[in-house]
Amino acid sequence: MGASEFQQYVDGVDPSEAFRDAREDARYEYGNRGYTGSLAEKDDYVVIADKPTSRELAEALASRLMRDDDPRISDKWGPAGAIAIAANGSASTTGWLFFGLASC
Repeated sequence: MGASEFQQYVDGVDPSEAFRDAREDARYEYGNRGYTGSLAEKDDYVVIADKPTSRELAEALASRLMRDDDPRISDKWGPAGAIAIAANGSASTTGWLFFGLASC
């Protein structure tokens, strides 16, 4: 079995609630039978950056961390990474980008 990279954004201030919502969305979108290559495969997450940034910068950081095989998110059975997002130049968190490798 292989692994696929994924990135999934979800609105929400609290990372635990956002993770739960994003995982439910992924299960709806990709199914819940396992090996979807999506966030549906993840049971946990690790906050990589809790200072909110733009979605574009967060996606670039997530891509770089995956390309560099960052040990915090490189295990397809391990946690997803999470980066806080601030929309429209806000200083407050408005959502989270979850990303990493997932079994497929």
